[in-house]
Amino acid sequence: MNSYVPKIAAIHDISGIGRCSMTVISPIISALGCQVCPLPTAILSNHSEYKDFFFYDFTDHMIEYYDHWEKISSGFDCVYSGFIGSQKQIDIILDIIKRIKLKNNNKETLIVVDPVMGDHGFTYKTYSEDMISKMSRLVESADIITPNLTEACILTGKKYTDDNLSIDTLKEYLVALSNLGPGIVVITGIKTDEGESINVCFDKSKNEFYKVPYDYINKRYPGTGDLFTSLFLGYLLNNDDLPKAIEKASRFVTSAVLITYKANTPSSEGVLFEKIMHELYNDVKEYKYSKI
Repeated sequence: MNSYVPKIAAIHDISGIGRCSMTVISPIISALGCQVCPLPTAILSNHSEYKDFFFYDFTDHMIEYYDHWEKISSGFDCVYSGFIGSQKQIDIILDIIKRIKLKNNNKETLIVVDPVMGDHGFTYKTYSEDMISKMSRLVESADIITPNLTEACILTGKKYTDDNLSIDTLKEYLVALSNLGPGIVVITGIKTDEGESINVCFDKSKNEFYKVPYDYINKRYPGTGDLFTSLFLGYLLNNDDLPKAIEKASRFVTSAVLITYKANTPSSEGVLFEKIMHELYNDVKEYKYSKI
């Protein structure tokens, strides 16, 4: 039995209610056999889609917090960042990545960036042009990024469209994102001109593209992006092949959305992933992903 447990520095906000960010990341990745070490960017009583919430900006304490980690920790196998509240935080995260890599003495460190910047064609109000530019620098440092279509367009400067996209266009987007730096790019939540709902991926090292179909449910819940990337990362660190990790993550998210929809749960509460944790370990008898 392999007793080694991968250690992940998870740089995200903590929202106490609403099933997003760290309250999704920690249980999911832990259940998949990895240690999650939270480094908060902000502390919220609940996520910001509620009308009212307590908010504490942790920016001025992030370096001090990490300094203590550096004194006591043997290092991290992975850095995983998500929503970022300010330009200053991006500079801090870039510095922490540099320090973790240095402490690891050339041991490979996986850098995963979920560039949480917008959705449905709109950039979040917290993002200025300077922040977008800085986010490009963080993406440049990443091995893996997991943007949605809106974020893919923001990062590449392409015009967002509600039209369903062709596979050839999606491949152009994937390559353009990979040219920013990351070796693996996953774009989530795509509808194609052939009527499919898919996640798509490019692996630069192999020059391979994949599409991973999923069952679309017309209901939006906050935190599903955090859920997907956490699942995807957990499966990868369990040595699943890249497209298999994406498909297993996609299936779990679909199941979580479906059970939440059937339960008529308010969307603000996020998805009821706790009810289906056993599905994390389901064997997949037939994978549906394909090269494109």
